[in-house]
Amino acid sequence: MMRSPNFGERRDGLSPELVVIHYTAMKSCEAALRALCDPAREVSAHYLISETGELLSLVDEEMRAWHAGAGAWAGAGDVNSRSIGIELANTGFAPFPAPQMDTLETLLSATLARWNIPPQNVIAHSDMTPGRKIDPGPRFDWRRLAFGGVSVWPEAGAMQEPNPLQFATDAARFGYPESDLDHLLRAVRLRFRPWAKGPLDGEDMALIADLAARYGVDREPANA
Repeated sequence: MMRSPNFGERRDGLSPELVVIHYTAMKSCEAALRALCDPAREVSAHYLISETGELLSLVDEEMRAWHAGAGAWAGAGDVNSRSIGIELANTGFAPFPAPQMDTLETLLSATLARWNIPPQNVIAHSDMTPGRKIDPGPRFDWRRLAFGGVSVWPEAGAMQEPNPLQFATDAARFGYPESDLDHLLRAVRLRFRPWAKGPLDGEDMALIADLAARYGVDREPANA
């Protein structure tokens, strides 16, 4: 089995407290594996899951894989030092097959238990980089992960009057980094309302308010 040389020590004594989900945006799992193990590319992840559900371990969890890039979550940067990165073989346009999702759920369950990571700390690459990344994209089934207890999903609440400042405040409480409204709204919708269009509305307000109330922490937003 190929292993990636693209990793280093976690910085400042940090250990995993997040899991970041990506898609590879490549034509095949084999092509993604070659890229993630190519020292010239300087990119990697801890795990790669094929379309058929094969689990490939590329970097030991104790080490810092190079998957997240610039971004922040929950008021802190250097996401690579604070996270486990999981790549799903997917072009970005196709559904995620059931065997792949089955393997992902099993891996997440074990990883969260091993590192004592709460389900709300399983995030999308797009969550930590509003406006820069969109993976794992609109076809990814976050509801399924939440139903399985390895992520979270908002509960429907009363519609609220659109208020950009309150939306940004609640998003920051849940963990989103500071961003302009358009990018922030797109990131939240990619995760929770992937087919929604138009300006900020009452449903956006209600879902982010619920997430902030149940999982949020008061803090200053981190710059992306």
